[in-house]
Amino acid sequence: MSVGRRRNNGRKVDGILVLDKPGGCTSNEILQRVKRMFGAAKVGHTGSLDPLATGVLPLCFGEATKFSQYLLDSDKAYVVKAKWGEKTNTADADGEVVERCATDGLTRELLESTLPDFRGGIEQVPSMFSALKHKGQPLYKLARQGLEVEREARKVHIVQLDLLDFDTEHFSLFVACSKGTYIRNLVEDIAVAIGNLAHVVELRRTWAGPYVESQAKTVEVLSETLELGGHQALDQLLLPLSSSVDHWPCLTLSESSTFYLRNGNPVQVPGAPLDGWVKLIGPDEEFIGVGELQDDGLVAPRRLISNCN
Repeated sequence: MSVGRRRNNGRKVDGILVLDKPGGCTSNEILQRVKRMFGAAKVGHTGSLDPLATGVLPLCFGEATKFSQYLLDSDKAYVVKAKWGEKTNTADADGEVVERCATDGLTRELLESTLPDFRGGIEQVPSMFSALKHKGQPLYKLARQGLEVEREARKVHIVQLDLLDFDTEHFSLFVACSKGTYIRNLVEDIAVAIGNLAHVVELRRTWAGPYVESQAKTVEVLSETLELGGHQALDQLLLPLSSSVDHWPCLTLSESSTFYLRNGNPVQVPGAPLDGWVKLIGPDEEFIGVGELQDDGLVAPRRLISNCN
């Protein structure tokens, strides 16, 4: 190998895998495992799930990493099961119980009457056991050192909040919410609102942005696919890059508009919306990236894939 030549660290793989994350591992741990299975050079995820959590975790391969931020910013949904009468230092079953209380007087009607207060816009103070950073250090690392720092409340939006199941030991909720929502905090706050304690014992993400649970592939399915068909078979499980923004307005460009956009120039596109973000399709019906409407009505390129013509 000549001096200065970069070592090949993996295959060029482009696309999105909807992974069914297993419990008991971090999002990064399972990402690295899947990356090795694919032999891929570049993979990123679109928002961490707690080690306890399972479910939809979109993984972006290669060029798809350019669009991971839009998935990170999207709404998500969860089914959460919580245990009454106990508070833990992490707000979930992975932590240590720090406080207990009686569960006498809890009723389904009492819980249901409290839920409307947590729908719509609410504020949350992030847990010390979160990935938010304080002076460059993740809060959870500080928490493990026994340290606590002041955290500002953050505004989030609870799109949907429904009670699925209830008894005096556990309750289960369906939650659809904006990015940055901490389900552990939500469970704790709901319990406190009715004079009790609770922590998360099960958490499953059922959708994230445009991706739903039925699309998710388990690690076991990936392993079987690799064994039977190798990398070629695994690649067939990837969704196209465009799937990350399929819910956006779509504009089809002429050959000349595509050329100018590819060179960083805003263009006029007939039928474009007045504002917002758009999915861009080239003259050969290939996905070329995303753009944003400017105040002057022109479409400006924002993220373009590099392998389009």
